[in-house]
Amino acid sequence: MSVQHGADHEGDLDRDCDVVVIGSGAGGAVVATELALSGLRVIVIEEGKHVPAHVHGRMRQSQAVRQLWRDGGMGVAFGLGGSPSVNLTIGSGIGGSSILTGGVCFRVPEAVNDAWANEMGLADLTAKGMDRYYARVEQAIHVEEVPVQMRSRSTSLFAEGAEKLGYSLRPTRRNTNGCEGCGRCNFGCPHDAKMSVDLSYLPRAMAAGAEVWSDCLVTRIVHENGRARGVKGRLLNGPNRTKKGRLEVTAKVVVSTCGGLHTPVLLRSSGLAGLDSQIGQHLTLHPGFRVFASFDEEVRGWSGAMQSAFSDHFEHERLMLMSIFIPASVIAAQLPGAGPRNRHNLEELGNIAVFGAMIHDDGPGTVWPGIGREPLVTYRMSKRDKRAMCRGIRLVAETYFAAGAKKVYLPVLGAEPVDADGLARFELERVRATRIESGSQHPLGTCRMGTAAAWSGVDADGRLWGTDNVYVADGSVIPSSLGVTPQLPIMAMATRIAERLLGAW
Repeated sequence: MSVQHGADHEGDLDRDCDVVVIGSGAGGAVVATELALSGLRVIVIEEGKHVPAHVHGRMRQSQAVRQLWRDGGMGVAFGLGGSPSVNLTIGSGIGGSSILTGGVCFRVPEAVNDAWANEMGLADLTAKGMDRYYARVEQAIHVEEVPVQMRSRSTSLFAEGAEKLGYSLRPTRRNTNGCEGCGRCNFGCPHDAKMSVDLSYLPRAMAAGAEVWSDCLVTRIVHENGRARGVKGRLLNGPNRTKKGRLEVTAKVVVSTCGGLHTPVLLRSSGLAGLDSQIGQHLTLHPGFRVFASFDEEVRGWSGAMQSAFSDHFEHERLMLMSIFIPASVIAAQLPGAGPRNRHNLEELGNIAVFGAMIHDDGPGTVWPGIGREPLVTYRMSKRDKRAMCRGIRLVAETYFAAGAKKVYLPVLGAEPVDADGLARFELERVRATRIESGSQHPLGTCRMGTAAAWSGVDADGRLWGTDNVYVADGSVIPSSLGVTPQLPIMAMATRIAERLLGAW
């Protein structure tokens, strides 16, 4: 069985199953596979397109962004109270955001697990309690360590600077198999080496009998007296994928895996979350930023694994440093200046190195129903997060200067590149946070797991409070900010929720 395209389906679509899963990303693909392998009749409904991995890997970067990044990568969490606005990168296609990530796989830090167990009462969410779920996922997606020889020169230079400043980098673990280090992970792997869920999970689900449909927009969960009866929506089978045919799936259980931004919107529009509920609250993002550094030597940072090394040396300051190198064409679009000045910067493109960092943030942000399909997202950064952000930017820049960089480009709108003396004079801590360029791929916590409806969105099994058979199994159920990339924790949590669902149903 293969993915079925709603865009090619004539007329309306009516289906019946045991479990309907809304969304095909890291959470949805895992839940669907686990349930299908257990013998349940499962249907996966995905709003986005189906672009096979081998086709995605041949796309130009701009083409991939238009086809598979929601809103063309232009989503934003609007900063409140002097906070920076945060660019949101979310996937829209079979495989969800897993097809856009760098493949980095971290387990939840034990200190975070301990807080969930001891402070939030989620006793089963200890590191030991989650170990078997991690192990299951890690085997399925082939998690492996990035060898040092696959580091780009951009990352190696940063490592040299880090050693001089008294800290070091460690190899990242990624879900890859046969990676050749071409640095294109966010835009499709030309070698099908990134084991995103469209390659590692969904084929197993379909082999077990699950139906997977693309181009289908779920607009409402149908329910009565706390019990869901299925979902309704529209097929995107009109001209240019416009809404046309009617979609209706009758199911015994509904699982929402639309992600941290869209699950709250669906639950609210379905009448499953009132204005006084916790749904849509407690959003954390791990706001991240990048620093570009220019060297006298040729760097060619695109040659090597995109994300190969990290440092958690500054976790006590709530910072994770992570290697990153985006394609040269994308870097070119982000360099400052216009006309001759921009041309001069572009001439140095081969000499540019990049490294990034993200904040283990407090949040909170909020997801609100928008006027159209997309939610309105707001974010208020805490004072200590703002301090951590400035500390992180300065730290990355200083590390590159320790490695011999001649100048750095700070992620400050309107700022000119600075040399080492210029960085020392630059009053970064006095810059308005609204001028800081920040991005995120990690919206978490908007239906967070907990022990009471007064402060959480779902119970310890992932079931929506006040319902019998509506579950959530995506990043929105993560109880708090992690400080690490959430792909593996989301998949492990989805495995656990699928097990709990099977036990109940």
